Amino acid sequence: MKKDIVAGLGEIGLPIYKIISRNFPVHGYDIDKNLIPNNPKKFECYPIRFLHICIPYSKFFLPNVLKLNKIFLPESIVIHSTIKPKTTQNLQKKLSIPIIYSPTRGVHKRMASDLKRYTKFFALDNKIKNSTLISKNYVNLMKKCGIKTKRLSNPITLELSKIICDTSYYGWLINYAQMSKMIAEKYRADYDEMWSFSDEIHKFLGNRPKLYPGFIGGHCVIPNLNLIQSDRLNLIKKMNKNYKRKVGNTKKT
Repeated sequence: MKKDIVAGLGEIGLPIYKIISRNFPVHGYDIDKNLIPNNPKKFECYPIRFLHICIPYSKFFLPNVLKLNKIFLPESIVIHSTIKPKTTQNLQKKLSIPIIYSPTRGVHKRMASDLKRYTKFFALDNKIKNSTLISKNYVNLMKKCGIKTKRLSNPITLELSKIICDTSYYGWLINYAQMSKMIAEKYRADYDEMWSFSDEIHKFLGNRPKLYPGFIGGHCVIPNLNLIQSDRLNLIKKMNKNYKRKVGNTKKT
């Protein structure tokens, strides 16, 4: 019998810990001792299969993961955090065990249900020893937890997917809502009435979404922009600041 370790019991790690605990032996770990659950002592001697990394990305991310690997000595590491492109590759160069990248999708306040709603994408280096077996084990783990999976060809593609096709794309859509809101106010037009023109277009074509034109806050869209060097994507931050300056305090999105 083997167990898993979930490191980082925040908005991502805790739901993952709870889902796995319903089906497999698992221990939780966090630098905040108050967040660590009462880990069953009967699991203490079990060897560790997967070390699930759910800590926020920072300049200390790599050394922290390497430190956790030394502590727990897992068969494989799964990174669920949103990370800078090439992080998985750089970590893999330092370790002989397979490193899986598998970012999460969903809304934090309902992450436990969203983990089962969305397909859990994952990727790892095919050249690493035991990568096929580890991939199969991860798919089986997720399947028994009620989570669908899909494997991409390489970690870099998936690292970019999370930033460009998820959070930054959402930021662009909010930016357009902000811009259209400011234009509507300039001409003293009603924002919602103006956007009603696109309702049927979006209904039939699915490509005219109307978003709430709020200030982009939180800790996903804007922080994730800092993980990738792109002057064009940084326009999201500039437009967001400009909107706050011109419109004032608005509901955070």
